[in-house]
Amino acid sequence: MKKDFTPEKELLFLALGGSGEIGMNVNLYGCDGQWLMVDLGMTFSGNEYPGVDLVFADLEFIEDRLDDLAGIVLTHAHEDHIGAIPYFAADIGVPLYATPFTAELIRRKLQEAGISNQVELNVIEGTDSFSVGPFDIGYVPLAHSIAEGNALVIDTPYGRIFHTGDWKLDEDPIIGEPTTGEELTQIGDEGVLAMVCDSTNVFNPKPSGSEGAVYQGLMEEVGKHAGKRVLVTTFASNVARLQTLGEVAKAHGRQVCVAGRSLDRILEVSQSHGYLLDFPDPVDFDTAMRLPRGEVMIVATGGQGEPRAALSRIAESNHRLALVRGDVVLFSSRQIPGNEISIGKIQNKLADSGVVMVTDRQSEIHVSGHPGRPELEEMYSWLRPEILVPVHGEIRHMQEQVRVGKAAGIPENVFQKNGDIVRLAPGKPSRLAQVHTGRLVLDGDIIVPADGESITMRRRIAYNGAIVVALDTKGRASIECFGLPLDEDYADFVNETQSDISSALKRLKGADRKDGKAIAEATRLATRRAAQRWSGKKPQVRVMLVAE
Repeated sequence: MKKDFTPEKELLFLALGGSGEIGMNVNLYGCDGQWLMVDLGMTFSGNEYPGVDLVFADLEFIEDRLDDLAGIVLTHAHEDHIGAIPYFAADIGVPLYATPFTAELIRRKLQEAGISNQVELNVIEGTDSFSVGPFDIGYVPLAHSIAEGNALVIDTPYGRIFHTGDWKLDEDPIIGEPTTGEELTQIGDEGVLAMVCDSTNVFNPKPSGSEGAVYQGLMEEVGKHAGKRVLVTTFASNVARLQTLGEVAKAHGRQVCVAGRSLDRILEVSQSHGYLLDFPDPVDFDTAMRLPRGEVMIVATGGQGEPRAALSRIAESNHRLALVRGDVVLFSSRQIPGNEISIGKIQNKLADSGVVMVTDRQSEIHVSGHPGRPELEEMYSWLRPEILVPVHGEIRHMQEQVRVGKAAGIPENVFQKNGDIVRLAPGKPSRLAQVHTGRLVLDGDIIVPADGESITMRRRIAYNGAIVVALDTKGRASIECFGLPLDEDYADFVNETQSDISSALKRLKGADRKDGKAIAEATRLATRRAAQRWSGKKPQVRVMLVAE
């Protein structure tokens, strides 16, 4: 391999995101001098990035090699696979490829960003094969919690890749027709060099379950609450679940009211592509509130505790829709790790209002869109890959899938993480290098490094507070504190800190007495020591030298 990592007569794999975390999926395949990107996703920020909503993979590696990037192929339309497109696609400047439903959601994102005329978006119908540089690609429909979930068969001069995307096995998927076991066996018969596989549910010892079973579960659960207003919260993108909810509402004589812009968008896109054509016409908020409580079903976003989503606003009595004591909220979605606290806050508010809540722990009203261990083992038996490369998981998930693959008899099981360049062929798979990867965040309207000074400083301020000191030429200090737990001690703290600053400045000797940097540093240290003495915190201190 060349030092600039240009792929030679070989097949390479490199994850820039999604290997070591669940979300933010960006995968690269390389051969014959070119790279292919599969998915360009994002994730949502947690408390580690104050003031930030969106997090992206750092694309520096491929941005330095854009002349070698042939295109971007999207497996499906979940945000962790397409969410970064409006922020990077125009600058990357290569064609995008997606199936119709996914392409429509991407097109709308590009329009909202005002860059639709700057990005080439190719719509691939069905399982038509297409070529991108040296890669021959075909979509393989698999069940998932969104319409048109797909694996990719990627044929190269050095072997075939089966890139699973997000998937599960489902004999009754409600929406779509997944590829059968017989068809997948035929793909295996033709030879699969490497299976690059979703690891999300590897610790689940049971199959994930069928969407058809959720239909029965929701039908029974809603039937238990006759005369009560029922709100169901689910992932907006789960078209099969929306189909189910429409059928359940009709069966129980309930009108449907939809709350959430993402639900409105998914309904519109789905119906324009032949899905949800018999979904009931939703009633508006005012009509929903006038209907008898037992004659309406609200479908709402916000099951992950998102503060601006419909469910949160309803729980806070800040929405035109309202729930009263005895009404019911069904959480027809899984609790994504990291969202426990925000979900708990909403559930506590609902409970305090006397609202009854039902989750998938109490009733079969949700199943995952990712494969449990038995499903992984069945897919291995159909495809019989020479190499297994786990992706789409935290380190523990991917390491566990390596163990499952070994136990299933897969000859080579490759653990890799973001930044590892792995040669899959020719020869035994091996790690060639570790290249820079990282995270970027959308901070306001600007994309910046997640470990950059602005985010690091904001985190420090959030933990320890801040102090601004204005120091005049006579050494008199004006002090303003932010976020320190001083309250009634504040005046005494300021007086003592001013005295400490004065003493520190008197201790300066020689040229330092007139050196601005030395004066500012002495002031900063004296202030920080005083703050730690009074509060136990180590605040960020900024000193401004004020000329008279």
